[in-house]
Amino acid sequence: MAGVGESTVVSNATNLAKYMKLDQKGKVLAEYIWIDGTNGLRNKTKTLSKAPSSVDDLPEWNFDGSSTLQAPGDNSDVYIRPVAMFPDPIRLGENVLVMCETWDPDGTPNKFNYRHEAARLMEANAKHDIWFGLEQEYTLLGPDGWPYGWPKGGFPGPQGPYYCGVGTGRVYCRDIVEAHHKACMYAGIEISGTNAEVMPAQWEYQVGPCEGIDLGDHLWVSRWLLHRVAEEFGAVVTFQPKPIPGDWNGAGLHTNVSTKEMREEGGMKHIEAAMKKLDGRHKEHMKVYGEGNEARMTGAHETSSIDKFTWGIANRGSSVRIPRQCAKEGKGYFEDRRPASNGDPYQITGVMVETMFGSLPEEPKPE
Repeated sequence: MAGVGESTVVSNATNLAKYMKLDQKGKVLAEYIWIDGTNGLRNKTKTLSKAPSSVDDLPEWNFDGSSTLQAPGDNSDVYIRPVAMFPDPIRLGENVLVMCETWDPDGTPNKFNYRHEAARLMEANAKHDIWFGLEQEYTLLGPDGWPYGWPKGGFPGPQGPYYCGVGTGRVYCRDIVEAHHKACMYAGIEISGTNAEVMPAQWEYQVGPCEGIDLGDHLWVSRWLLHRVAEEFGAVVTFQPKPIPGDWNGAGLHTNVSTKEMREEGGMKHIEAAMKKLDGRHKEHMKVYGEGNEARMTGAHETSSIDKFTWGIANRGSSVRIPRQCAKEGKGYFEDRRPASNGDPYQITGVMVETMFGSLPEEPKPE
């Protein structure tokens, strides 16, 4: 029997192709995507009578929250409200991917709906024109749960030749990476690049720059597409921050941040002011920077210590790195290297804005 995470069937692209070409008779398929109670992704498909012209044309829907750890069995309805829409690179045509927020029947955000509060923070601080860019690292595993291309029960040669590598024995599953990159471009996701990472079978892609809440929407849908593409190749995607113990690099979600003030002349003083604020809330940030991050942030393998905030120019061993070019020009952005690869971009960008510009008053609950 196949174990959890294993797959004995890979998509039969040839058989599927003839069905994908069938006429939809003017109707459209909308893939509703949401975040569950484990920081994972769920989805289901809705047939629409016509193509939506904007996210406002998409109806609210619901699902069984007791099956996603988002609601009790005796009150299991959770509602999904569309917040962002993308062309569907899997089904093509006028079909769409729909990112959703989760809401409870009483009209309040579900406790795992971190987007809502982040969006409020972004809107309240829109005058600062906050740009984000996230660097998503991940590891590809085979059906047996071992990194793709690694010797069964063994290890490849030491790290060194794999980062940005080329050639058999240096990179694995490039076809998945290429397919995912093109799928994101078709969907209109702001994917800005990709590269092989330090550990073999580990890759990275970058999303951004995006303004405000858009970054979280784009990154979550890009993650969904990565899982969906990997299905067709029989591979497993893991965002675990330290998938292989020992002398192997972990996986992060480095977060690049820039405000209007930081990009203007004299911006370095605003970057330095942000460093003081980040230092003061280090523990609060680490709480929402990803589960299992302590196994990654040991001070080795291009990480800082999880217990202490540090920053430096061009220093990849610090909590926050300021690129040398930015220091030279006296303006630009900074890179927070603390977030783990499995971190929630809504929580990461939300706490960043809260730290730099202050929290918002509690939102009144509906009567």
